Amino acid sequence: MIRVLRLAALLALAGAASAALLVLAGAAPAAAHNLTAGTDLRIAQTIAGTELTVVIKGTARVPGPLQIGVMAFQPVTDLPVNLEVRSVTDGRTVSGVARAARDPQFVRLQVEQTGPHELRLSAGGEVAVVPFRVLVERGSGWDFLIYGGFFVAGLLMVGGLLTGALSRRTPAMLLAGGAAAGLTIAAMVVVLEPQLPTGPPDGAPPAADPQAGGRPFVQGLLETVPERPLAGEEFTLRVALVDGSTGRPVDDLTVHHEALAHLVVTSQDGRYFRHLHPLRTAPGRLEVRMRADRPGRYLAHAELEREDSGGQLIAEGFTVARPAAPETSASPPPETRVLPEPGTPAPAESVDPPATPFLRPAAPLAGRPTTIELGTAGTPRPWLGMTGHLIVRSQDGAFLGHVHEMGSSGPRLRFTFSFPKAGRYLAWAQYATDDRIVTMPFTVDVTAPETVR
Repeated sequence: MIRVLRLAALLALAGAASAALLVLAGAAPAAAHNLTAGTDLRIAQTIAGTELTVVIKGTARVPGPLQIGVMAFQPVTDLPVNLEVRSVTDGRTVSGVARAARDPQFVRLQVEQTGPHELRLSAGGEVAVVPFRVLVERGSGWDFLIYGGFFVAGLLMVGGLLTGALSRRTPAMLLAGGAAAGLTIAAMVVVLEPQLPTGPPDGAPPAADPQAGGRPFVQGLLETVPERPLAGEEFTLRVALVDGSTGRPVDDLTVHHEALAHLVVTSQDGRYFRHLHPLRTAPGRLEVRMRADRPGRYLAHAELEREDSGGQLIAEGFTVARPAAPETSASPPPETRVLPEPGTPAPAESVDPPATPFLRPAAPLAGRPTTIELGTAGTPRPWLGMTGHLIVRSQDGAFLGHVHEMGSSGPRLRFTFSFPKAGRYLAWAQYATDDRIVTMPFTVDVTAPETVR
């Protein structure tokens, strides 16, 4: 009898050990960007002269509805955004029309399968193609252990009762020990399941061996179309992205801070400032339409991040020319007034009057943290996943920094920033209200630590 009890105990321990080994064997899930099923995907787009955020809600099942909305962060009046979702796998497409609004109404489009898709959106004569994946959470891979353990335990217990009724004690005890092992495995998995790793969701890309050291940074080329834009006239700022090791367009940017790329354009003197989110118009190509109000030298800084790589900053300058003087005419034509088309958005984000920040310390030192606080007009709402943004540029344009609000309560923004060296810096704090994006410019003079006594 004692041997039988020991054997039953060993069976239970073996089952528990097996379950523990299974847990440990799968305890390191593969890391990947943007592969969480059921979460919303938000992508900022500067399109039709305004700032929009496209929201793709996570779907729980496929075939099933995919909900897409367009959130406006600047005043728009009846701006339609045409949507077309295409499955990259089989080319099937569905389409609809969304209205950009402060609180968008979501359009429901039917998708038939998981995996890679493209969202083509068009507004105001501009078109963007946004790649994304339809992901659906798989059932727990540990369910078979839970239900299988209880099922096997039940069978063995019934067998043990029947065997015991026939006075066959040794087989009955063995069956009872097996049932105990099954119950032990099932119970352990039930308790540990919240901490157990899950497999990738349906629709995730196949796992690939990571490159040693990660993917290389992209080679970026910024150019304007036309090559020499004129002040006051619209032009396109284009960013071409190429993998230097292969020569192919880079099309594996990750969404960071709710955008594929953040583009900051400033004039050399800092009086002109734009924080834009270019459209993906083709693999490895980002574009945005814009205007520069004055001739002169401009600087463009593009922040982006490639999968399995780090954040990257691409910088380039361009020149805006002065328009040719108009020819004089003996009899000037009568004045005409062109009314805006319905749905025309407000002008691109405007820069507010210079702000007066509260600094701690009052005289910032190079290489040491500085706290910067500014008041706001009302309580900001989240934009680009944050309450506020601070963009800092050295006066010569060689340095650009970007940090986020620290989570202060009420109508205030609070940032911490370390200026790399002494000198004058141009800064712009940004936040969103119910109807616009507010940009507050200011300057900061930074002192070298050794000059302070």
